[in-house]
Amino acid sequence: MSFLIGILTFLLVINCAVLVLLVLIQLPKKDAGAGLAFGGGAADALFGAGSGNALTKITKYSAILFFVLALLIGIMQDRAHLGNTAAFEKELQQIQTQTPAATPPSAAQPTAAAPKNNLLSVPLTTDTNTPAASVPAK
Repeated sequence: MSFLIGILTFLLVINCAVLVLLVLIQLPKKDAGAGLAFGGGAADALFGAGSGNALTKITKYSAILFFVLALLIGIMQDRAHLGNTAAFEKELQQIQTQTPAATPPSAAQPTAAAPKNNLLSVPLTTDTNTPAASVPAK
């Protein structure tokens, strides 16, 4: 399942790159826009005089493919996640039924004093041998 999701994700990335390029090479309306700056005239040479219609159709199909792939990957990821969650919950229930829960220590049993080796138990000291910073006289 994850292999198929990986392949579909790769196809989605390729489709995104194609979609970006298609939008950039489309002919601009009224001789303005990014299509003219990025070689909008090259589409005429490549596809012929009626290239506006061909590029528009290819862009439309590429956008539809983008949405279909995105929804399909989302659905497959959700199903894969639900399957992993169900298996995890099943294993967790098996472990809980096999081992009983630990009983808390009773109040009658004295607990050992915690060793004082942490930073909070060390008193703060100052070094009295260092001279104070002096201000130069005027």
